[in-house]
Amino acid sequence: MLDFGLVATGVVIGVAVAAPIGPVNLIVIRRTLRYGRLNGLVTGSGAAMGDGIFAAMAAFSLTAAIDFLLSYEFWLQTIGGLFLIILGLRTLLSHPHLAEPEPDKVSGVPAHVFLTTFALTITNPATMLGFIAIFSGVAGLSSAGQGYGHAAILTGAVIAGSLLWWFGLSQFVALFRQRMSDHLLEIINRVSGGVIILFGVAVLGRVAVHLLG
Repeated sequence: MLDFGLVATGVVIGVAVAAPIGPVNLIVIRRTLRYGRLNGLVTGSGAAMGDGIFAAMAAFSLTAAIDFLLSYEFWLQTIGGLFLIILGLRTLLSHPHLAEPEPDKVSGVPAHVFLTTFALTITNPATMLGFIAIFSGVAGLSSAGQGYGHAAILTGAVIAGSLLWWFGLSQFVALFRQRMSDHLLEIINRVSGGVIILFGVAVLGRVAVHLLG
């Protein structure tokens, strides 16, 4: 029998992990304003998939996979930080035009958009550690003694919660799309690009502190 309490808990965790403003939120907002709500949702779904992988590791207690990622934490954070800086620079230097439409259908959404947010999520071991902390701190979320069904339901609920956040965000931002102009879109690109670069610098800063510490 489906445990609706477990599902609700997983959905809440998925929303809570996705909601804090970070690079992915900025990318989803920018792409929704330029291309529409579907593009924003698919952009966010890349992050939801990354969240799902980390949730599965925590729920299924995949110790070997967790140890593997943690052993390469330095390189993952370095790659993630550099990726953010490059992405921020591209955003900062781009000159978007609303007159350049993108088909409002799934096939019209470039795969690289999904892969970009997936890569940003999966190269952040802190997200995985966050899931482990949440699952360890909330009674009943450990898969120990619960079986694979328990872990699978929890993982699916976390992905659903994350997708729910991206759906809500893209729907909300799309309400303002009709008021956008090329000038406003360029300002948004400048601001979001600069903030994404700062996120990347912060990640590399943490790596440098850890290396020198």
